Amino acid sequence: QVEQYVGEIKGGLRPTMKLTVIGMVLSKPKSFSVTLLCDPVDASKDVGLLFTVNFIEKSITRNARIAGKWGREEKTIPYFPFTAGETFKMELLCEHQQIRVLLDGRQLCDFTHRVQPLNLVKALRISGDVKLTKVA
Repeated sequence: QVEQYVGEIKGGLRPTMKLTVIGMVLSKPKSFSVTLLCDPVDASKDVGLLFTVNFIEKSITRNARIAGKWGREEKTIPYFPFTAGETFKMELLCEHQQIRVLLDGRQLCDFTHRVQPLNLVKALRISGDVKLTKVA
């Protein structure tokens, strides 16, 4: 079954804010995604960050959608950190210029903000082949 989590970011995203996702990768994962949405109900609205983990390609793709158009994909990662059946702790640190993604305390990647102002980003959605333990 595909886990769907949607949570409100009260007051919108802002610098110094941290979102933490703790969960476990399923035993035969294909992919999962963590999305920062401007509107949790209307999926056609802007997307501040779509973070997609693909286990078949061992890739992590980041992108954003502004005014209905997806931007340039970013795929560079120093290592592929996810393992089937293992737990992980992912932290999204919101900084002034970017979102910094940490995995189990190690820096994985950055994503420069494309949606402005930041507080338009109002929800966190997680879906795919993960079992969530905690989202904060």
